[in-house]
Amino acid sequence: MTVDEFKASVETADRPDSKLNDVLKALWYDAKGDWEKAHELCQRAGSKDGDWIHAYLHRVEGDLSNASYWYHRASQSRFEGSLAEEWEFIATTLLER
Repeated sequence: MTVDEFKASVETADRPDSKLNDVLKALWYDAKGDWEKAHELCQRAGSKDGDWIHAYLHRVEGDLSNASYWYHRASQSRFEGSLAEEWEFIATTLLER
């Protein structure tokens, strides 16, 4: 799936593609405006990618100290661009793997 297809599915679908892993589903739900579901899924992932989404989500909510903790756990630097740019960067990175 390309990032454009992923973004289009946010606009057209009621649920994420069942073939997506929990980390990508978390990003999908975040784009749909369901922060709680996104948070639940990234915690359940139990991986560095899940921790990366977790960091992003705490940045979304404005809790930068908590975000910093999760960026560290994910071995990622805090993103310096906008939230939309970070979402796209993460989605692109994960979908290209």
